Amino acid sequence: MNLLLLSNSTQYGCGYLEHALDTVTAFLPANARLAFVPYALADHTTYTARVREALEPSGITVRGVHENPDPAAELAASDAVFIGGGNSFRLLDALYRTGLREAVRDAVRGGLPYMGASAGTNMAAPTLRTSNDMPIVQPPSFEALGLVPFQINPHYLDPDPASTHKGETREERLTEFLEENDVPVLGLREGSWLRVDGDRAHVRGARPARLFSRAATPRELAPDSDVSRLLTTEPRFDAPAR
Repeated sequence: MNLLLLSNSTQYGCGYLEHALDTVTAFLPANARLAFVPYALADHTTYTARVREALEPSGITVRGVHENPDPAAELAASDAVFIGGGNSFRLLDALYRTGLREAVRDAVRGGLPYMGASAGTNMAAPTLRTSNDMPIVQPPSFEALGLVPFQINPHYLDPDPASTHKGETREERLTEFLEENDVPVLGLREGSWLRVDGDRAHVRGARPARLFSRAATPRELAPDSDVSRLLTTEPRFDAPAR
């Protein structure tokens, strides 16, 4: 498969996708027709216009799947697919309702380039269980696309030692996940992304990632780290640590 999984679509001080634009345009086929999936936000038209504004100057034709009465037909007519960020639960619910969960999964497994950002990156994992989002709707299942066999946590935040906030840190929440599930979690800080090309996977971008595994100390992964071995993961969900 051919995947570009961004932690975030907007970086502080930059326009939409600006921080990764060279990577995005190099990833997408030249003069591509891009199927954009806007379901993570409520206003699909405005969201699609934002993506058009960012990508069409680079020769990419952006079509929102909602603009076609048959979203799967729009996907089938495209050279690549981009699932944008927003609320992951709303997004997955819409993918189930429109039939795009199966259509996107099958097309990408068949070679269609897939780009995700934030919630769209969550979709590439087996489930939503490591999403940061509030469940504002209830999808039929937490099962996502399963394009990679491990979990991803976009927008990963390090604990702030100066904070007086007493809620759980992101690291504590992921540790709790690993107490119940034996699946590695790749924490992607903002400004980083995961690039998958066939059986090869690398952390890319400006910042290191952080890898969480059961019964192991979290590991820092510098940009350009080879994480291809994660593609051989055999996930075990609902497998409490003993």
